Amino acid sequence: MRGLLRRRRGIAFLAGLTATLLATASGLPAVAAQPRSADPLQRQVDAIHGTGAVGVLAEVSGPGGRSAARVGTAVAGSRIPMPWNGRFRIGSATKTFTAAVVLQLVGENRMSLDDTVERWLPGVVRGHGNDGRRITVRQLLQHTSGLRDVAPEIAALNSAAGYRAERFRTYPPGELVRLAVSDAPRFPPGKGWSYSNTNYVLAAMIIEEVTGRSWAREVKARIIRPLGLSGTSVPGTFPLVRGPHAHGYAAFGTEEATDVTTLDPSMAFGSGAVISTAHDLSRFYAALLGGRLLTPAQLGELTDTVDAPELGVRYGLGIAEIPLSCGGTYFGHRGELLGYTTWAGATADGRRSAAVYVNSEGGQGTQNAMTALVDQQLCAKG
Repeated sequence: MRGLLRRRRGIAFLAGLTATLLATASGLPAVAAQPRSADPLQRQVDAIHGTGAVGVLAEVSGPGGRSAARVGTAVAGSRIPMPWNGRFRIGSATKTFTAAVVLQLVGENRMSLDDTVERWLPGVVRGHGNDGRRITVRQLLQHTSGLRDVAPEIAALNSAAGYRAERFRTYPPGELVRLAVSDAPRFPPGKGWSYSNTNYVLAAMIIEEVTGRSWAREVKARIIRPLGLSGTSVPGTFPLVRGPHAHGYAAFGTEEATDVTTLDPSMAFGSGAVISTAHDLSRFYAALLGGRLLTPAQLGELTDTVDAPELGVRYGLGIAEIPLSCGGTYFGHRGELLGYTTWAGATADGRRSAAVYVNSEGGQGTQNAMTALVDQQLCAKG
């Protein structure tokens, strides 16, 4: 799914990651006026805009407070600025939300990471060499299940014509799984690493079986409400972005960008459907790494990483571990779902966090500039 999913600009979560290793606003404190050129965050946001992004907004937080910067426009060809606290589709950063809910359930002894998919979803993963009896929940969250990615099967994510024809189409989770298992797995469970949105469709389905409530309701009750993430929502099948937001644009590999703001996000169930803001994402990763959502044991599971050769980093359960240029590592996730690209993360102790997004597809230059911003801000001493 072009960014949320993984082909090319599809949900290609961390593509290009290893290539780079403020103003008063609603909800933001006033910061002293200074020339744009003197503000490192503004310079970094300007650099992202210079790669061709329509609009850019970033927010960073640390012991000294928080700050934000923006540049570009919310609507291509207009003079409408990017909205402070604007909402956008966070794509694959949704996976961290889903993994956190699973780990909370594990901490409550309601399920285990070593449970098989078959235990909770009997008969759902079968055929063409796929076997839910051999795949564990841990392997789903860690992308070591071998299951094929469903993203290439979603027409709306792969061409302008497909988008126009299917932007209002609803995909039930079971249909997404059937599409994915209609082909042989990439490798036997636990014998490789491959990024697949199918894993998180199944993880969300398991959450529903364990709790008897919807995945969306669990995310709201366990993460959104406790953290007061007022700009974050799980839209279900609703195709519009409620509240202040920039329009999203996708080129689908052509020269002409298409406004793709309207989209039924059901194809991203569990894997990329959440809508949020840069402010909320920064707070979420800070709270998660700071231990506000998980016990130490479950946080340890989240951040216990394995090599992810496709991405050139290490990957835990719904979160990546990325080297910092100043030494050490941080944890975060890239996200992209038709027209919006984001990168967000926090230091291992949760004391510093950063989130940045653009309202257009992230080419290699844009991706490099976004990861550079997060790296430099998390390394900053101020």
